[in-house]
Amino acid sequence: MHRRHALLLPLLGIAPLYAGNKDIPLATIHGKIQIVEHFPDYKVKIVEHFPDLKVQWVEHFPDKPGEWQLVENFPDFKIQLVENFPDFTIQIVEHFPGLP
Repeated sequence: MHRRHALLLPLLGIAPLYAGNKDIPLATIHGKIQIVEHFPDYKVKIVEHFPDLKVQWVEHFPDKPGEWQLVENFPDFKIQLVENFPDFTIQIVEHFPGLP
């Protein structure tokens, strides 16, 4: 996304689908998630307020933005939990996952 278009989105009342300056399509991050220590697809920080993505852990059918199913094998995405320099932030929620 071009930087000047990203600056116009808040003025138009449209939330960007990408985290920060990175081209991470947050609306597409759902599915089977494996928590790893090394070689992640994304580095993520868990926060209490103002997340880039709201995540709900589900047991079955993680097919909407922010719905994550924890797996040990054959993940759609590998996530490393970090405290510093995350690719994006998440908030764990019980209801209404997705973009804030």
